[in-house]
Amino acid sequence: MSYPIYTAALAALAGLYAPVAVARRVTRGIPLNLLSRLGYGLGAPPASRQGWIHAVSVGEAIAAAPLVEGLRRMYPDLPLVVSTVTDTGARVVRERFAGLATHRFFPLDLPGAVRRATRAIDPAFLICVETELWPNMLAHLAGRSIPVMIANGRISDRSFGRYRLVRGFMRKVLDDVDVLAMQSNEDARRIIALGAAPERVFVTGNVKHEPAAELPGVADLWHRLLGLTQGQRVWIAGSTHRGEDEAVLEAHSQARRATPGLTLVLAPRHPERVSDVLALVTARGWPVVRRSELTGSLPRDAVIVLDTVGELAQLYAIADVVFVGGSLVPTGGHNMLEPALRGRPVLFGPHTHNFREAAALVVQGGGALVVRDAAELGAELERLVSDPDLAAKMGRAAYEAVASRNGAVRETLDLVARFLRPTDQPGS
Repeated sequence: MSYPIYTAALAALAGLYAPVAVARRVTRGIPLNLLSRLGYGLGAPPASRQGWIHAVSVGEAIAAAPLVEGLRRMYPDLPLVVSTVTDTGARVVRERFAGLATHRFFPLDLPGAVRRATRAIDPAFLICVETELWPNMLAHLAGRSIPVMIANGRISDRSFGRYRLVRGFMRKVLDDVDVLAMQSNEDARRIIALGAAPERVFVTGNVKHEPAAELPGVADLWHRLLGLTQGQRVWIAGSTHRGEDEAVLEAHSQARRATPGLTLVLAPRHPERVSDVLALVTARGWPVVRRSELTGSLPRDAVIVLDTVGELAQLYAIADVVFVGGSLVPTGGHNMLEPALRGRPVLFGPHTHNFREAAALVVQGGGALVVRDAAELGAELERLVSDPDLAAKMGRAAYEAVASRNGAVRETLDLVARFLRPTDQPGS
């Protein structure tokens, strides 16, 4: 594959996807942000160069938080920009990084859009959180001698198989990346196998292992916001996918027989599924309420459906037990480190190949259990909510297992100083 072929293929795919995007805009209200993605309407270039961090969506934006905060401490005079692809990611950036960084939408990887967006940002460097490899963007930045870093990089089984099909092209793409900070030895091995120069590859660990800096009283605040009474038992099913909600509701029904006052907070991974989840709960005969519509009092036996963005990780602090979705269906799982770092016992299904190392770490540390279906989920949930001492012991084990691996943020920031040369930039 060559760059012109890649560009033509990407343009064709964008054209084919356009009707789908328009339909999602009309039926679900999902913004297109088309002008921004094409690099238009971004205003005049900034007065000074900026540090650019790219985080695709919500998960990457949350993972980027300690890096953004660390960069602000290290280089207080360097303006920061955080880009996302999704509108939900944009909301997280604007809320969490207010006063620390501004937001931009990442451009489509077409030469014109790349040039326009880069001119509007005038980056001193680009840090891509996790393995975001956009050939035209990387080539353009390399041509302008703007250094690029992959931070918290990982290569999933699926991505590795796809990249190997175009290994020759990937080698050219990776030549434009100055440093690759990978999560694990296996991720490092895979990126080198795809053509990355070994001297540019480092294993820093996973920045998601860093303990969360929670403000005092957060758990009490969430209890009040959700209308929960003092001592009320709560479990959270986070980041669920289609095909998992039924299992979660069946497990909730089973656990409530042993713990009648148990409350479920159900958080679908994709906000556009909220209406479907509400219907499933209603069909069970339970009251259901959206998190955004809570006014301080919770109806008896109600299930709370989280329809807001960026709150799930904080909510884990109030849970007695957490189930992490995307794992009972073959999606690959989601971040089980967030509840573990808040000292919660964790349950998840067998499909965790996107978080293989993290899942093994928490299970082997005694802080998590693998459940294979609704029956096992219900049995383990019932056991944990019926035995608070066991749940607390597992929660402590989960925290200790993950916190023992911290240090990734410090190592990543050390690589920033070494390879990205922020102190060479005007105004820093």
